[in-house]
Amino acid sequence: MEHQALDVRAHINGRSMSRYQWLLLGLCFLIVATDGMDVAIMGFLAPDIIAEWGISRTAFGVAMSATPVGLAIGALFVGPMSDRWGRKRMLLGAVALFGIFNLLSAAADNIVVLGLLRFLTGLGLGAAMPCCTTLLSEYVPERSRSTLLAVMFTGFNLGSALIGFAAAALLPSYGWRALLLMGGAIPLLCLPIYVWLLPESARFMVVRKMGSAKIAQTLRRVCGGEFTDATRFHVSEPPVATGHPVATLVSPTYKSMTLSLWTTYFMGLLVIYLLGGWLPTLIRDAGLPIERAASLTALFQLGGTLGALVVGFYMDRWRANRVIGLAYGGGAVFILALAASDIHSAMFTAFVMLAGFCMNGAQTGMTAFAPACYPTAVRATGVSWMLGIGRFGSILGSFLGGVLLSMGWGFSAVIAILGIPAAIAGLAILLVHAGKRNTPKPA
Repeated sequence: MEHQALDVRAHINGRSMSRYQWLLLGLCFLIVATDGMDVAIMGFLAPDIIAEWGISRTAFGVAMSATPVGLAIGALFVGPMSDRWGRKRMLLGAVALFGIFNLLSAAADNIVVLGLLRFLTGLGLGAAMPCCTTLLSEYVPERSRSTLLAVMFTGFNLGSALIGFAAAALLPSYGWRALLLMGGAIPLLCLPIYVWLLPESARFMVVRKMGSAKIAQTLRRVCGGEFTDATRFHVSEPPVATGHPVATLVSPTYKSMTLSLWTTYFMGLLVIYLLGGWLPTLIRDAGLPIERAASLTALFQLGGTLGALVVGFYMDRWRANRVIGLAYGGGAVFILALAASDIHSAMFTAFVMLAGFCMNGAQTGMTAFAPACYPTAVRATGVSWMLGIGRFGSILGSFLGGVLLSMGWGFSAVIAILGIPAAIAGLAILLVHAGKRNTPKPA
């Protein structure tokens, strides 16, 4: 029997989005939303925990940094594991992990136990994001990939915003433990749905040389199409040298691009985590009640939701790295405007939203941009290591906020200094194009 070759990449690109592909987008959106809720939750708990336990802001900053440390380690480890064992398996384990330890965090009775449990929660949170990104990127048409991935990542900003509104509603009456219980229960209740409906990546199965019948069954279910027993599947991509996938990322072919991605993501997360983690405390110190501080911080995340959609839309229509660089530059401008404005003015609220629009929009654009930079065999590793290295920026941002406040820095000084890393992020992403000139296009 004569074999019929079918390029999975071309098959997906040549078809309209199926109902199942839209369902997959919705499932990944939901996972990312619960991820965003749990990542942002500690910033809203800071004032109540500091007051209840009588600890310093520096001590709480160390505990707040535990989640980003877990996020970094989880991301660094899950990429190579996902490229070896599959996207779906790693994603399900990640959701279970961060749900369980978020619930357990609600029972903590001191800052050391809370920090340890938040570290373990962070392992799951850090593993979920790259798995979602990689899985969805390998199932959507390239012509609209940035937009669709941006839609998925608006779930993160929406989840971060929703937890802010939930904090404003729950904290005065039920306390900070209720917020952690809610954050852990939601992903665990959704886990059986993910087990049932999430598919494995067809492109991953091709690269790992799984059976044609299994690949055909999965591809037919998700994207549609008719295949025969003689169909043999492949993916049109540049070859990848054997060896550890991390070595490929820093090989001469991908090194410049990889370093630019790492620098940009690091600087962006430094800004976002310091703002997201400490903005409620900074605003409260400036004279507004905690309910107002939580709501304003939620607006920062909501601005990012809209920003992600706009950035993703233009990334599919213009040079993607320039769109992201422009957004980071806008973030630097509005951060400086925020530092100079009156906290009681209407313009302050507008600048919070615009800073969130630009910074979170650009950061989401990065996660939509990275999968296109690497071939299937190392894609999960490329995405997860960008996320993992970047998480060290979030660790620095979380810790730096507590240190600066303990040193007596005021609202304007803390905010203004963040314009520097925002500008560096915008410059670094512009270097990616130079790094890609001699790099085969993976997509």
